[in-house]
Order: sequence, then C-alpha cells, then structure tokens
Amino acid sequence: MIRTNKNGNRAPATPSMRIKTVLVQFARQLGFDSCRIARCSPPAHADEFGAWLNEGAHGEMGYMQRGEEKRRDPKKILPGAKSIVVLAMNYFTDTGERIPDSAKKGRIARYALGDDYHDVLAGKLRKVDDFLREFGGKQKCYVDTGPVLERDYAAQAGIGWHGKSTMLIDEKLGTWFFLAEIFTTLELLPDQQATDRCGTCERCIKACPTGAITAPHKLDARRCISYLTIELKGAIPVQLRPLIGDRIFGCDDCLDACPWNRFARVSHETAFSARRSTTVFSLRDYLALNEYEFRNLFRNSPIKRIKRRGFLRNVCVALGNIGTSDDLPALGRAALDSEPLIAEHAAWAIERINGRSAGIAVN
Repeated sequence: MIRTNKNGNRAPATPSMRIKTVLVQFARQLGFDSCRIARCSPPAHADEFGAWLNEGAHGEMGYMQRGEEKRRDPKKILPGAKSIVVLAMNYFTDTGERIPDSAKKGRIARYALGDDYHDVLAGKLRKVDDFLREFGGKQKCYVDTGPVLERDYAAQAGIGWHGKSTMLIDEKLGTWFFLAEIFTTLELLPDQQATDRCGTCERCIKACPTGAITAPHKLDARRCISYLTIELKGAIPVQLRPLIGDRIFGCDDCLDACPWNRFARVSHETAFSARRSTTVFSLRDYLALNEYEFRNLFRNSPIKRIKRRGFLRNVCVALGNIGTSDDLPALGRAALDSEPLIAEHAAWAIERINGRSAGIAVN
C-alpha cells in the first residue's frame, strides 16, 4: 500500500515502513512464502473461542483452556508488544513413492509426510528474531505451540481468509501452508485484511467424513479425525472408528475438497518432501515396529509426537476398516502387545475383519 500526504504526493518512508520492507525481504530469503503484519490487539473471534471451549468442543485439549486468557489478550504473551509478524510457508508436496496396491496402506496427512515443521520453522524464526533485535525489538516466537489464535491474526494480516472448514485459505497457496507468529515490541505498518472469497461453496463441509464441521466456520474437534488420531490419547470411540477409514495420522479431506487448491504448487522446502517411512510401508509393516524401531523410523517427524501406542492404535483401526484375512496374523500379535491401547484396538480390528469374511454386518 502506497501512502500519500494530504497533497497527494508520495509520503516519505517512515522507519516502521523501512524495517518492514527489509523484514519481508529477509523472510523471503529464509524461504517463507508470505510475511505480513497484524496489530497486536485482541483476536476477532475471542468470544467465539470462549463459547467453543464452554461447549467442550475442544475435547481433551486442555491446553486450549489453560491458555484462554493469553489467547484472548496477546499483551499477556509479550508485555509491550505492538505488532505481530505472521509468516506462512508452503508445504504442498507430492506423495512420493507408493507401495503396491495389493498391500493395504494407510493415509497420512500431507503436512506430516516429511520432517517436523515445528523444527524446520523454529530455526528460521530464530533468525528473524535476531534480525529484529538489530532494530531494538524484543520478540516472542511461536510455531503452532503457543497460546495464540493464529488464524485470526493471519487473516487480519491478509495471509488468507477463514474458510468454512475453519482452515485459512490463500489464493495462491490454497490451504497447504504452515503459520508462524512473532510478537514484537516494534511498531510495524499493519497490512490489510484479506477478502473472504469462499462465496457459497461448502465442499469442505460436505467432505468431512465424520461431520466434524457442524456449520460454516464451526468445528467440533471431538469428531475430527485429526483430533482422534493425534490429540486424543486414549481409546478412539467405537462409533467413530469405522468413519476413520484408512487414515492413520490426521486427515486432509476438507483441504483436498477446497477448489482454491487447484493453484497449489510444490513447496521449495525439501524438508517437507515425503519420506519413505510415510509412503512405502504397508499397515501391517507398521504393526511389526517395536519401541526402538518406531522412534528411529519417525525421528524428526511429526508422527513421533503420538508415540508408538497412539500410532499403532490408529493402524489397527485402519486395518479394522480395510484389512483382510492376510492381516490377521499381524493383528493377532498386536492383540498380545504389552500396551493395552494397542491390544484393544487390534482385537476390535480382528473382529471386524472376521465379521466381513463371514458376511456379517459390522459397525
């Protein structure tokens, strides 16, 4: 946005504008696809967030409630903060090599096919922090881990707009991008908010396998497959297991359905490229992993966060939904696992496969 004075002439660049210009250039050099500024003010949907918590729609994500006060008032995150630098990085990648169709395989959300984005982006944020310190700024940085309603600030800064799935949409990147925020005491020129361009489209809502998107811009996390396969630490509700299908870590269905993704291009960040560990293993191959093998296979991967017990729980559910009698030996061993969570879900999967083989309707 070009600023002019009262005579219509271009106004001289302020220190704030100059810092922002070099900041955007520096962020681009680090590989960020977008760098924009929001004012450090209460988020637009603070009240809606409070109502969502009161409904219990956050499920077992207790950290959401514990950080509610900071999520409502960003000044509590960094006293004296004046601006929020919002950064976006494209993670869209080809799914890479796949195992033969004759073997049952599970689906992993695209963002988790490569290296852990927390680690990749955190290293880059430290460099931006150092850069802003040169101008006298004090910063606090977050990559999807702090008490921040990040999509509100990203929308306010013009990174994208709120899709009806609650995900942010950018007209160039679609939905395939990570967000990061830097709270700073520097006063930087804020950007304009993006225009909502979803129109009447509701493809994301219709695409949700579990009906977790209960209305435009409203998500019941307790039904979301990403929540069930990642955030939920215990047993997956039996009535929801069949709806999970072959998904073993997260779900991209509402993202895949978005027509804005037709403009998506492959990320230039090679760390997000699909690993063999997320593309070439069959479901029953995963069941053979012991604790050491799991940690080694998923080192530096987002999948490591749910640990072996959570991941193999998900694998058992997927096999219960799409597995055949060929998978029963592997599931039989899993049913004897010392981890009760794995054993229970394996037993459920065996019952499902046997029921299908016998022509019995299973739920």
